[in-house]
Amino acid sequence: IAYRHSVFKVETVGDCYVAAAGLPDPTDDHAIAACRFARDCLKKMKDVTLKLEVSLGPDTSDLDLRTGIHR
Repeated sequence: IAYRHSVFKVETVGDCYVAAAGLPDPTDDHAIAACRFARDCLKKMKDVTLKLEVSLGPDTSDLDLRTGIHR
C-alpha cells in the first residue's frame, strides 16, 4: 500500500508504523497521498478482519487500526 501511494516508511516503533509522504522526493500532492494511504490501510484492515473473523471467530472483529496525519 505504501509503495502504491509513494509513501516512505520512516520506522516502526512498537506497533506504530511511521511513514511520510513526499519523501525522499518532494511532491505537491503529499498530503493527498498520505490521506489515500491511510484510507487504503483502513480498508485493508477491514477486509482482513472480516476474513479472520470467519476462521478465528467473532472476537477477531475487536482488532482495530488507527491512523493519524500530522503536518
